[in-house]
Amino acid sequence: MFFSVVIPTYNRLPILEKCLTALEKQQLKSNTAIADYEIVVVDDGSTDGTISWLVAHQPELPHVRWFEQNHAGPAAARNLGVAKAQGDFIIFIDSDLVVTAGFLQSHCDALMEGEAAIESDRLFTYGSVINTCNFDNPTAEPYKITDFSAAYFATGNVAIAKKWLQEAGLFDTQFQLYGWEDLELGVRLKKLGLKLIKCPEAVGYHWHPPFSLADIPNLIDKEIQRGKMGILFYQKHPSWDVKMMIQMTWIHRLLWGILSLGGLVNERSLAPILKLLIERGKPQLALEIARIFLNWYNVKAVYQEVRSQKSEVRS
Repeated sequence: MFFSVVIPTYNRLPILEKCLTALEKQQLKSNTAIADYEIVVVDDGSTDGTISWLVAHQPELPHVRWFEQNHAGPAAARNLGVAKAQGDFIIFIDSDLVVTAGFLQSHCDALMEGEAAIESDRLFTYGSVINTCNFDNPTAEPYKITDFSAAYFATGNVAIAKKWLQEAGLFDTQFQLYGWEDLELGVRLKKLGLKLIKCPEAVGYHWHPPFSLADIPNLIDKEIQRGKMGILFYQKHPSWDVKMMIQMTWIHRLLWGILSLGGLVNERSLAPILKLLIERGKPQLALEIARIFLNWYNVKAVYQEVRSQKSEVRS
């Protein structure tokens, strides 16, 4: 078993350093089925000196190979990484993920145990992702209920045979804005009959800066982008499951409409509460509260995109 850890990156050099260092410190069992592993970094047009840093630190990163592309988004970057990968198994993580020493071995064990259990190699493993804003010691963060994910296939921490990615057709580069390119590939993998095997022992700590009020415009923009890309997702796979995922149902419209009081609970009205929580050292709680209006922006963007496309058809 040869693993290729594919990592797209864009202007994330400080945390990328921690990401790569952790991957170079993997501890494998003496009888491991892992023959070797490589780390395939795809720089998506960074302007923060990522490539220069990789060149300067090459002796410290013996498993790392890197490739460059003009800024084209994570879907195109992951596709390039898969194309360049030498391994028969691909592990996708993000460049702001710091893994534990047993990360690779845990994915290996889960893949082998899963294949034996279901008597098929149509499977992939999905590890744990714990969110943290602790840059100095990201792996110190405990698991929280908000870290739970019900996603079938998400590229934050997943291992899969390269042949299944190739058969499914890799990531759709039409998803050029934020969101859904990995879950859309997941729908195609599910149609191939692949089974999700949970692998909680393969832990990755997803670092992000502490939430601040200055982040709100960017977060709102991401939700609007996610709404637009959600419609592309639904056009490719017009099913109730996808409608639920992209929040394109009357349930979501009613729920977030009520919680946000039709938009009255927004970034302006909640600013004093969010500011107070941040000042008291509770930025994560502030972010969870902000999701009330962020989700409302997402739902509105979904329906705005539907109306926009209907208008284009009529004209």
